[in-house]
Amino acid sequence: MSLVRWKPGQDLMAFPSDVLSMQRNINKMFESLFHGSSVDAEIAASVWNPAVDVEEREQEFVVRVELPGVAKDDVHITTRENILTLRGEKKQQKETKESNYHRMERSYGSFQRSFTLPGSVKNDRIEASFKDGILEVVVPKAEEAKARAIEVKVK
Repeated sequence: MSLVRWKPGQDLMAFPSDVLSMQRNINKMFESLFHGSSVDAEIAASVWNPAVDVEEREQEFVVRVELPGVAKDDVHITTRENILTLRGEKKQQKETKESNYHRMERSYGSFQRSFTLPGSVKNDRIEASFKDGILEVVVPKAEEAKARAIEVKVK
């Protein structure tokens, strides 16, 4: 008995086009359902969520956000009731009529990410820096939130 390599793409070619069209419509329906409105798939694809790392250190929390192609002036950081909100926009470059795109994979559009901070942070001492497409937000911990070593006395 010989082994036969399975190629799932070939199986799709055997489907009639109306079945594939139905599958696309079902996918669109589920995309709009999970986005909370009847948003078209093209509009839903324009929502951009940059990757975020949140690190806890002894003295502070550090939030790093990947924002390649975003201008510093297009990023806004706010805190309100212990919620850190990062919002901004990655603007699409102007297309020229002479251009003939074969593929466009980069994401553009507005973004907003919110993170609940512990009640024991210094909101007035939050600092942010932006370098090489990485936004870094440092949120210092309040004194009562920092870990302390307690000496155990032997009697």
